[in-house]
Amino acid sequence: MLDRTEILVQAGSGGNGCISFRREKYVPRGGPDGGNGGRGASVIVFASDSVSTLIDQHYTKHYDGDRGGHGLGKACDGADAPDRRVMVPPGTIVHDADTGAMLADLDHPGAEVVVAAGGIGGRGNASFKSSTYQAPRVAENGEPGEERRIRLEVKLIADVGLVGFPNAGKSTLLSIMSDAKPKIAEYPFTTLEPQLGICRVESEQSFVLADLPGLIEGAHEGAGLGRDFLRHVERTRLLLHVVDAACVDGRDAIEDMRVINRELRLYDSHLAELPQLIVLNKLDLPDAQDRLESLRRKLGGRPVFETSAATGVGIRELAAAAYAYVADIRRREQIQASDSAVEPVVYWRRGGIKVAREGDAFRVDSDAVRRAVVMTDLDNDEAVWLLTRRLRRMGLERALRRAGAADGDTILIGDVELVFTTGRQPGSFAEFLATRHPAARRQDRDEHPHRRRASAR
Repeated sequence: MLDRTEILVQAGSGGNGCISFRREKYVPRGGPDGGNGGRGASVIVFASDSVSTLIDQHYTKHYDGDRGGHGLGKACDGADAPDRRVMVPPGTIVHDADTGAMLADLDHPGAEVVVAAGGIGGRGNASFKSSTYQAPRVAENGEPGEERRIRLEVKLIADVGLVGFPNAGKSTLLSIMSDAKPKIAEYPFTTLEPQLGICRVESEQSFVLADLPGLIEGAHEGAGLGRDFLRHVERTRLLLHVVDAACVDGRDAIEDMRVINRELRLYDSHLAELPQLIVLNKLDLPDAQDRLESLRRKLGGRPVFETSAATGVGIRELAAAAYAYVADIRRREQIQASDSAVEPVVYWRRGGIKVAREGDAFRVDSDAVRRAVVMTDLDNDEAVWLLTRRLRRMGLERALRRAGAADGDTILIGDVELVFTTGRQPGSFAEFLATRHPAARRQDRDEHPHRRRASAR
């Protein structure tokens, strides 16, 4: 069972905007008509009942989203790319592999999370036109898509878990109580991966039963199958602690119980608080009948279930009792969920600009500023002029001054390096546009005047 892996996801970049002007007979000054780029594909991880392991992600380590379509002339926008969907089994937990932060717990079929957002499309020059800027020769590049390494980890979703030392009869109990067909043999560690089965008590009464690989002393530190499968116990509501009443291997059944409970507590204190039903198994063996009274006394009167998977004795009673516990826990969880229901919280990225010193340079931390820079064609003078105005309106110049930046300092925005200049420098392009741009527009009007046909009279 492949229940843990890492993959690299790369969302699609947005399409570039288009620089285009309407050229049509009898339509003077058609104006800019460049369309916007389409949005890039996001990478979405979603839970589906149709898969049970992470085998696909084990062999496919890289998931890429498609790029959005580029804008075209005649105000044609580029197409949005369809999202890339990664299918995982229910119960998968998604972590950021670099930071370790949990992104989502896909604990039911249909749950999904966007692990890498696609980039937005760049605007075409038609989006920049105004009454004072009638012929913009500038368009935005598409925003690059997010890239992230994520770790996928499956924790089985079962109502009841079978725990106990190896060769205690857990797999046989699972095969008798449910429709599962686990491997059964006389040697320890027969079960090398968790097995799930549906236990049906009545037509409308059922629960999911999991046979968890045998635990031994030191399992919380990795001994035996150890931590690889202890995490699968975390989601269970009830534990059936299976004990070999016949003590076939000469072990002390009560001491084995203490060892297992200690390992569960050391791995996660929550597991020690889970309700347990003690199952004295293998009563069909003569040694089990001889030790039965002694085991009952050592358990101090705690309720136990005496079963034999070989003869079927006590199986129906055990299944009915387990379902009663699960049904009661489900009711209490529903009541608790309804009492603690709160209004959903809406998150969005917005707000201030953070500036931090990084060596001799200043690092700007702002999604809005980063997006404005990476989507600008820095080889286009008009685009740089528009970017300067936009960043000034955002308050970047004020934030840099407060951080102590001076003329000539290096400003780091994402992977782009810029040189900070306060105000308008003599001879700079910004100064040229501020002083000459209106005249350039007037000159453009003079070169292409509206012509009216004079009356012959």
